[in-house]
Amino acid sequence: MTERMQKFVALGQSWPDKRPASERAGDFHEIHRQFIAEKAEAQASRCAQCGVPFCQTHCPLQNNIPDWLRLTAEGRLREAYDVAASTNSMPEVCGRICPQDRLCEGACVIEQSGHGAVTIGAVEKYLTDTAWREGWVAPIKPRAERSESIGIIGAGPAGLAAAERMRLRGYQVTVYDRHDRIGGLLVYGIPNFKLEKEVVERRAQRLIDGGVKFELNCNVGETISFADLRARHDSVLIATGVYKPRPLNAPHDQSVVAALDYLIASNRVGLGEDVPDFTSGALNAKDRRVVVIGGGDTAMDCVRTARRQGAKSVTCLYRRDRANMPGSQREVSHAEEEGVGFDWLAAPKSVGPGAVRAARMQLGAPDESGRRAPEEQPNSAYEAPADLVIAALGFDPEDLSGWDVATTRWGTLSVNPLTYETSQPGVFAAGDIVRGASLVVWAIREGRDAADAMHAWLQANAKVAAE
Repeated sequence: MTERMQKFVALGQSWPDKRPASERAGDFHEIHRQFIAEKAEAQASRCAQCGVPFCQTHCPLQNNIPDWLRLTAEGRLREAYDVAASTNSMPEVCGRICPQDRLCEGACVIEQSGHGAVTIGAVEKYLTDTAWREGWVAPIKPRAERSESIGIIGAGPAGLAAAERMRLRGYQVTVYDRHDRIGGLLVYGIPNFKLEKEVVERRAQRLIDGGVKFELNCNVGETISFADLRARHDSVLIATGVYKPRPLNAPHDQSVVAALDYLIASNRVGLGEDVPDFTSGALNAKDRRVVVIGGGDTAMDCVRTARRQGAKSVTCLYRRDRANMPGSQREVSHAEEEGVGFDWLAAPKSVGPGAVRAARMQLGAPDESGRRAPEEQPNSAYEAPADLVIAALGFDPEDLSGWDVATTRWGTLSVNPLTYETSQPGVFAAGDIVRGASLVVWAIREGRDAADAMHAWLQANAKVAAE
């Protein structure tokens, strides 16, 4: 194995070729080209095969990364895919959109030694795309059918991961979603240049072919009451995510566009739909001076989308400095390459016609998040020209008080941390509606874990009924 692996000293870090910024800023295609087999195997061979794999411990899914890297280096790609898929319901999605620089690759031992991390995400994407192309992705075939019925509210990553897990056990699974397509924010919130929609659609089709039923355009609480839905099923999982935008809290912020509204409009246009607010220009950045307020990954999605729509200029306004921003540093680098400007240590004071009035900030003592809190500098007000202002300040849970399920003081659902069960017996919850706005990989992890807990609860109740 040592001959095939541990080549990180002799072999440098390498990524799939990135399309030139001038080319990719004009379309919504993914920015990296595909790894070729030889290059993927070579990069996988750089893995140090650590006795304690920090890449694995820093992955929310606890993916067995060293093993599938070794198998890739040996050319045993089908086995490598099987190992990767055994712990991850959507490895091709995680390979594309996980912030590996903050997770597995950031924890890589050879990264810490100064040799550059194994390009884990790129190899994972290559493996899974190869598996789909070669027909290695196994259909869902339960060993036996069960009579129990499962309802899942939300067709995002947590709901889909749970649906797959429960259907593989033979349960009758129905997924309800407010949107007209399967995938939640994977389809409507993430731009194509990070995740092309065909990637999500083929996962969704695998679930449909495997017997999972979907009721789309179904907004629980309006189309059907939660009580009625609960009565249909033996157990229910709430995986609605969080969609309510956090307010800007600046005067005249009614003129500010919410990030998700802007991204959904762009994605719908990309899917071939007619979106009146895009056609009118309300949600279209073309020929406009765009200011995006925020420093997370959603803000990066907005600024990079605006560039592709043909904005006259795009500026990201963020109240902390680059080192203290919550978003992926790789995304910031991509945005800079594509011509996005960054106005660090700046916070909006008000939004008016043609401009954002802002103030310069300085960093003080750490706040409750552990990051240094921004403080306004005296007499530092200035104006940033803007024809379109987008607020990307994060998301909060919508009001679920009518569902008779206990919530926390933050509005998220209160669950048993070990079983994901809510205050209602047989009702479970997972993903952002429990954790708060977070990463797709955490939603997948919690969807899988909640499915396991639902299975245990159903089995226990069946045993009690039999006795």
